Amino acid sequence: MKIGVIGLGERIATLAKEFKAADSSIQFVAVSDPTQTRLRVLQQLGDSPQCYEDPTEMLAAHSFDILMIGSPNAMHLEHLRLALASDAPFIFAEKPVVVSIDETMELARLIARHDGRKRLMIGLVLRYSALYRGLRAAQAAGQIGEVMSIEASEHIAPFHGSFFMRDWRRSTQMSGGFMLEKCCHDIDLYQGAVGARAMRVASFGGRKKYLPERRPAREPAYLAAKLPRWGGINDAFSGAADIIDYQTAIVEYATGASLSFHTNLNVPDQFRRFAVIGVDGMAEGDFIRNTFRVTLSDNGEVVTDRAAIGSGSEHGHYGADAAMAADILAHVKGDLPDLPLDVVDALEAGVTAIAMDVARNEGRVVELADIWTRFDAALAGEPEDEAGASAA
Repeated sequence: MKIGVIGLGERIATLAKEFKAADSSIQFVAVSDPTQTRLRVLQQLGDSPQCYEDPTEMLAAHSFDILMIGSPNAMHLEHLRLALASDAPFIFAEKPVVVSIDETMELARLIARHDGRKRLMIGLVLRYSALYRGLRAAQAAGQIGEVMSIEASEHIAPFHGSFFMRDWRRSTQMSGGFMLEKCCHDIDLYQGAVGARAMRVASFGGRKKYLPERRPAREPAYLAAKLPRWGGINDAFSGAADIIDYQTAIVEYATGASLSFHTNLNVPDQFRRFAVIGVDGMAEGDFIRNTFRVTLSDNGEVVTDRAAIGSGSEHGHYGADAAMAADILAHVKGDLPDLPLDVVDALEAGVTAIAMDVARNEGRVVELADIWTRFDAALAGEPEDEAGASAA
């Protein structure tokens, strides 16, 4: 199985190890990237890929079983357009898929034109985690019932929060914003648990920690724990970032279920947890503390109480990186008919995350009905007139 890469960043380099561990016979045969910073990772795995600066040149010279895209978020649409026009039967793209509503509509039309729903696989890796699979199993067993409301959070420690303020992800123009770049995982998970699209979104937040006036008298040790990458800067407190460091959002779904979601980049004892409350029961989990508990509503019976359900380690996304690599390879080989999500799921989660920032920036509740009408038309391959193009 031959694999090509457009954008060999840290994420694809990490996943390459998991793909090789799942199937040692696969080969990374070509890479398009303006630098060769992480080429050694593939060489250490036993491959000697040809290198290209121009992805068009690479695609003209090779055919791949899987084409992987790991470029910065703002470049995804350009690279997805090239990938979908190529002969690659499967395309893996890192999350988030695209960075705006207009890009979402353009990609939806490309999906319609190039059979993209079958070909595109998206790296929203937490759908593959043991904890989320436990939640979905509890739902399938009838232990939760129709979802009423969800309380959830993704909180990261200062070593990770300061990384975002120094990495290229600090720029909303490049990343799409923190909610889209980092929290799209979580937004996708709870959308999947509800089984419906978001219809109304409100959000509040800002930045209070990573500012010049908050600069510590002595440089904290955590600044050395996670260094910035391509396009990075050295100063987390420069004020150069335009992303938030705390935000709360509320979402109403088409079913009437609601989500309250909170993120913060300065949580010394970090956690990433949820409480999914349905008419028949309640599921509680924490990815970092590695716990999962299901309690029935009518009699209070605890039907699941696991103190260790995943790896509990952020490295490898709590074991989900390995699970995703194995499932994707099985899917490509025809041994696994369906993956836990497709590109439409990912785009829907992205629209919700983008709407959260529109709501925060404009101080209003964002109604998404018209966006979904446009989105469905685009997925059907219908052209969009100029009057239909607008931000959320």
